[in-house]
Formats: sequence, C-alpha cells, structure tokens
Amino acid sequence: MATGVQIVFDCADPEKLAAFWALALHYKQQDPPAGFDSWPAWLKDQGIPESEWNSANAIVDPDGTGPRIYFQRVPEGKVVKNRVHLDLNVGGPRDTPLDERRRRVDAEVERLIQLGARRSRAVEERAEYWVNMFDPEGNEFDVQ
Repeated sequence: MATGVQIVFDCADPEKLAAFWALALHYKQQDPPAGFDSWPAWLKDQGIPESEWNSANAIVDPDGTGPRIYFQRVPEGKVVKNRVHLDLNVGGPRDTPLDERRRRVDAEVERLIQLGARRSRAVEERAEYWVNMFDPEGNEFDVQ
C-alpha cells in the first residue's frame, strides 16, 4: 500500500493562498469537522484566538483522488527558488499536437493570471511546451 501524502506550503497568508490554489486546481476548501457548520465555529469552540484563525488552511480534491494541500503561516518570507514545485498538466496527453497543447496551456495561463498568478517565461523544447509562473506569494509552478 502506498503512503499517503499531503503537500505543504509555507506562506504569509494561508487563506489567500488556499483560495488561489483551490481555484487554480479546481479544489475546494476542506470541510470543517463533523458537528460544525463552519471553520470559525470550530475555531471558536476550540478556544483559538481570532488573531490565529489565519494560521493555517487546507484544500482538498472534491473527487477525493488528489492530495490534500495544506497552507501554514510562517514568519519569514520566501527568499530563494523552490526546490519542489507543482506542474499543472492541462495540455493533454503526449500525442496531442503541439499547437493544441500550446493553445490549452496559454488559455490556462490567462485564467491563472486573472486569479492572481504572474507569468515568468514560456519554454518550448524537445516538442514540449510549458509556461513557468508564480503564485500570489511568489512560489514557482509550471503549466504544461
């Protein structure tokens, strides 16, 4: 049996970054624990001060197949290139014509820019095409 994983982002604003990635990945915010109609209700019940309510956030695949993604607030800002990044695979399978993959990638890049991402550069090599981007806190990711 494979080991389950979750992806963790250190960030300044977990709520904002979770909202971006939920829209980018077609995920949803994780539901609050059973018996609570909202996260604020659960946080209040646990005695967590309101000033700490944005210390973490999580999003999940609504179909239950993708990994949970967890966002935790840290005091330091991002200062170097990510050693791990996400690839958003939207271009289609390898046998999809390059022009069609490029069209799909470029359309997704434009959607992500509208959500708050920034485009870095487009790369085309060895019959592949992808665009390197930054999320709202500067974390690198690729759309391919």
